[in-house]
Amino acid sequence: MTQYKFILSGGGTGGHIYPAIAIANELKLQFPDAEFLFVGAKDKMEMQKVPQAGYEIKGLWIAGLQRKLTLQNIMFPLKLAASLLESRRIIKQFKPNVVIGTGGFASGPLLQAAGSVGIPTVIQEQNSFPGITNKLLSKKANSICVAYENLERFFPKEKIILTGNPVRQDLIDIDSKRSEAITFYGLDPNKKTLLVLGGSLGARRINQLIEKELQNFVSQEVQVIWQCGKLYFEDYKKYNQPNVKVVDFIERMDFVYAASDLIISRAGASSVSELCIVGKPVIFIPSPNVAEDHQTKNAQAIVEAKGAILLKETELESEFSIVFEALLKDSEKQHQLSENIKKLAKPNATKVIVDEIKKLL
Repeated sequence: MTQYKFILSGGGTGGHIYPAIAIANELKLQFPDAEFLFVGAKDKMEMQKVPQAGYEIKGLWIAGLQRKLTLQNIMFPLKLAASLLESRRIIKQFKPNVVIGTGGFASGPLLQAAGSVGIPTVIQEQNSFPGITNKLLSKKANSICVAYENLERFFPKEKIILTGNPVRQDLIDIDSKRSEAITFYGLDPNKKTLLVLGGSLGARRINQLIEKELQNFVSQEVQVIWQCGKLYFEDYKKYNQPNVKVVDFIERMDFVYAASDLIISRAGASSVSELCIVGKPVIFIPSPNVAEDHQTKNAQAIVEAKGAILLKETELESEFSIVFEALLKDSEKQHQLSENIKKLAKPNATKVIVDEIKKLL
């Protein structure tokens, strides 16, 4: 039997890393003898998260362009040239059958280098509005697996396959884990639980909102699991109490989803895909500081299907308390949001993507 080799690249945030790991895990299930190598950006979180998932990773000296003139931008051409050279060296040494990119700085030079020597490449685009790297790479890519419709204006139509985003398979049946999850977090099973997700690095504006609203939550008999992010943990850990669990990072996502009744979240593509599968009532607060405001577009796709509530950061002061309290009191509205968001779930996304990869072997 042929022993296949796969290189995967995705990083910078959990939203790029976890889809890459999910794809690798599915490939490993189907090809137990396959060899895997990840390529990431040095100093980014993938350098820790990928080895924790049991895979080898090599780092490139690469970073994104800043929106203003900085030393980092002046260094960019040099870093890009160095990363392309290193990518070619990695590909020559490892000899992959297919190279898969899930976004992030490192996937640009890696997929470019693979394409230039005729190795098949697959792009997995999580967002409703692709970044510049994937738009450029799409011209040479063999397949482009997307999570949203109407991306023909960015990518060659004949290469697009609508697959959905890969999600952790342990989220498929969270209802059965509810009592275990409530015990794990030391929560009261008779109270509503609010889960706050700011993304792997944290979200300053959401943290400020939760700090301001904390007393309101507690007075409304709502307990809170508050993921404030690594950057902000020192500022907010003082709020830890029996009703409020402040954490920097969540290892057991299945447990926090199982324990929660209501969710406040950013609208990164991977989070949105997970929340469709989880099927709990969600208030999205998109980050306005991302390319092309793609988080707002991700959230709007769910809101249009009546599957979530969307609040912009600029609306939080005036709207949040009213919207949250109304949702908390309205069990019918909670049920509707829950049912509608579930209809958008694509639980088999990872398998469908792997099927596309297999066609290139």
